Amino acid sequence: MGGITTGSVTANGLDFGYLTAGPGDGPLALLLHGFPDSAHTWRHLMPELAAAGYRAVAPFMRGYAPTPVPEDGAYQSGALAADAIALHEALGGGSDAVVIGHDWGAFAAYGAANAAPGRWRRVVAMSVPPVSVMATGFFDYEQLRRSFYIFVFQTPLAEAALNRAFVEGLWRDWSPDDGRDRSADVDHVMECLATPANVAAAIGYYRAMLDPTRLLKRYAAEQEAATAVGELPVLYLHGVEDGCLGTDVVAPGGDLGAVQAALPPGSRTALVPGAGHFLQLDRPEDVNGHILDWLA
Repeated sequence: MGGITTGSVTANGLDFGYLTAGPGDGPLALLLHGFPDSAHTWRHLMPELAAAGYRAVAPFMRGYAPTPVPEDGAYQSGALAADAIALHEALGGGSDAVVIGHDWGAFAAYGAANAAPGRWRRVVAMSVPPVSVMATGFFDYEQLRRSFYIFVFQTPLAEAALNRAFVEGLWRDWSPDDGRDRSADVDHVMECLATPANVAAAIGYYRAMLDPTRLLKRYAAEQEAATAVGELPVLYLHGVEDGCLGTDVVAPGGDLGAVQAALPPGSRTALVPGAGHFLQLDRPEDVNGHILDWLA
């Protein structure tokens, strides 16, 4: 990947591996990935941010190799938000930093922006709207069918189920049927899930989602922030052909009004035609354009 290098940094007690591009003295752009994905998901956006003068840093999220499995076993949204805030500190970010999150990374971005608004200038979230929007549509039959994997991950069968074929199936179901080869992205995912402990960590995000006993009190403030309406405006992007969280739930009739209403004043929303759940890979030019315009 031209211009993209690797590094590591200690933040919130974890040695985060990351990809980076851009000038070392540029404003920090922190890029947070989701499931089943990796930091490589940002390979199209990072060079564009670098060209705009940003120091783009895409960490591998907690439990995703090479970032280790956390000893505290915490995978709640509050822990992810705390990681983002700690990464901002460890990487020397200023008040001109921006945070961009996709899927689980979107939860982290909401929480980090709301818990520590003075650290960020702009926020971007993709593919996962605020929790209030999720809650109203999650029990729709079609959405329950799409979300089968969340319930599989609550069972003792989860670790055995989460193999390469399962990941390939999710990428196929969640992406537009455009014939694009997604094997390289699946390769990156499987590198991150190289050990049984890494697999258990990825599943742990979903177990913490539905099991209150897995929520650690040390992340209570960030956990609350992840579900609150903050003060920093957010750019929210969603793929029209998202097979994970359908537009029938997020934008019925093509209207993102419910998402807009759940975001802070001054926020902006947009649907990306021809894009699925991994919209930054499906339509990189469109997504990059939206983001760079928002950051300008």
